[in-house]
Amino acid sequence: MTAKTLAQGAVVNVLGDDGRVFGTGTFNAKSLIAVRLLDPAADVALDTAFFAKKLQRALSLRETLYDAPYYRLANAEGDGLPGLTIDRFGDTCVVQVTTAGMESLLDPLLAALDEALGPVNVILRADAPARTLEGLELYVRAAKGDAGRIAVEESGVRYFADLEGGQKTGWYYDQRDNRAFVSSLSRGRSVLDAYCYTGGFALAAARAGAKDVAGLDSSAPALALAQDAAAANGLRCKFVKADVFEELERLWAARENFDVVVADPPPFVKSKKDLEPGAKAYRKLARLAASVTAPCGFLLLASCSHNIPLERFLSECAAGISRAGRPARLIRQSGASGDHPVHPMLPESAYLKALAYMLD
Repeated sequence: MTAKTLAQGAVVNVLGDDGRVFGTGTFNAKSLIAVRLLDPAADVALDTAFFAKKLQRALSLRETLYDAPYYRLANAEGDGLPGLTIDRFGDTCVVQVTTAGMESLLDPLLAALDEALGPVNVILRADAPARTLEGLELYVRAAKGDAGRIAVEESGVRYFADLEGGQKTGWYYDQRDNRAFVSSLSRGRSVLDAYCYTGGFALAAARAGAKDVAGLDSSAPALALAQDAAAANGLRCKFVKADVFEELERLWAARENFDVVVADPPPFVKSKKDLEPGAKAYRKLARLAASVTAPCGFLLLASCSHNIPLERFLSECAAGISRAGRPARLIRQSGASGDHPVHPMLPESAYLKALAYMLD
């Protein structure tokens, strides 16, 4: 049998030229990454028992880290499950499959999820652009039960997420620790949450006692969820539908500023070919965000683009802040929260970068 005759997503043993065993994985000739390893041993049965063991191990870590069942349960290579992420929302799970191999193993995977958690609802978000690189169709459907809008509990705030129509899985658990950090700075201060999506940083800051909170985003559905969450929590926030760059320009021209500014945009560098224009966009965003940060204020800049290295992101943010004429001190450098473990041999899986500054 040759590589060309193997079925898309076929389970294979991986051997070196010298016969060394690298493990059991899945193969896809259409993908830029032909083989995804799931176990270091050969001839491993990738069945329900295999996935149940992996998920139980992942669950044990999350239950150690968090008291409530709201977290990323499986984080692809970080949990030894390449091509798979699972976000848990109480008794509902959103499963995101991005590789042909994991798609071919969906039946034992879902059976294992039932064994490990027994969720009432399981939503398949098979609509990530990465699937097209694997030669896979895009779809969203309920594998079990049903779920649309759902409540998410985090640090005493009740958010709302659209699991079937929202971005990614509908919520961003990766910014949990950074939201908590911004909250710790917010009491008695004015806060601007740029690219607020469904109100993550904004509502956390409001609950922490911020005196004035504004959120900016271009998505009307996301802002509607943010506004509903503010009402449900009895919090006062102003959410504005706008192009963030244009609104920051307007705020700067009007000489409006905020004590705490957060800029957490969608990925500007979606592929390596986008690096230079994306880096320029991060530099511009840093300049504009710094321009509306009050004296002795705090600025958090984030990137979820794994295609821009940390060193480059640091330099672009520094250049943007400098061009705004603002002396600054970097006070915190962080990534995703603990439910997003990183494979030590895959540094690119540490995609999230968050930099916090104090501006003079």
